[in-house]
Amino acid sequence: MPSPALPRHRSALPGLLLVAPALAMVLVFFVLPLAASVTGAFATEEGRSLANFAKIADLYLPDNLFTLLVIGLSTLLIALFSLAIAGYLTLGRNPRAVALLRWLYRWPLFIPFIVTAQVLRTFLAKNGMLNSGLELVGLVDPATASNWLDGRAIVFAFVWKQTPFVTLLVAGAMASLDRGTIEAALNMGASRLRTLWDIVTPQVAGTLMTGLILSIVTMMSVLSVPMMLNATAPTTITADIAFRINAYGDYGVANALGVVSLLMTSGFAILYLRLGLKERT
Repeated sequence: MPSPALPRHRSALPGLLLVAPALAMVLVFFVLPLAASVTGAFATEEGRSLANFAKIADLYLPDNLFTLLVIGLSTLLIALFSLAIAGYLTLGRNPRAVALLRWLYRWPLFIPFIVTAQVLRTFLAKNGMLNSGLELVGLVDPATASNWLDGRAIVFAFVWKQTPFVTLLVAGAMASLDRGTIEAALNMGASRLRTLWDIVTPQVAGTLMTGLILSIVTMMSVLSVPMMLNATAPTTITADIAFRINAYGDYGVANALGVVSLLMTSGFAILYLRLGLKERT
């Protein structure tokens, strides 16, 4: 008598064959390089040790803190702007303004980071369009105009580029909410701002956190923006990794910096998972 489990295995075989190429791609192009990078972070000429991480602490501690500051500030601003834009798309009363904003806010999605960095170099340079515009209205003296190409430019680029992505997710989540609770709050006299913060935002918090985590991963991996916009030290971890490889061929320290960036990203991911578990319980 055939085993009852045999038909189940046979029925699962086509599905496993369909998934196998994707699993192989993930294994070959992600898992194995990740494992090699982590193990390479401990490799030195004297053998396995923490020397690479000690060198990071000695040379790149300001850059690590600068990276956390830039990513943290960018994430906070992205959250605020995406909630504001999505909130107006959901609660706005001017149809023309809502339609214009809905059409306009998505543009940065289709512009690569390297193009964004080049545009901002023209806009934020000492003699760029920003200072020229401020000079025309008498707010800036050309002789004392500051160069914006530093950490502020990196934050500007990240916020401008990632806000539309998070807004797209949050606006979709807001559009799927029950309008009854929103209309009830407005009819009870609540302002649109309070309705957005107290009624709408808690219901889309999970979607907002998902978009922010994806943005953090993206910002942590961008090289072109800090390389092109930050003319001074400190800089971000990605620029340090490129420098260690291109200037010294030092893959040990570069891998160690990669592990540090992975731990930073994992910290944000763990926070997201803990918040998700709290919501379920």
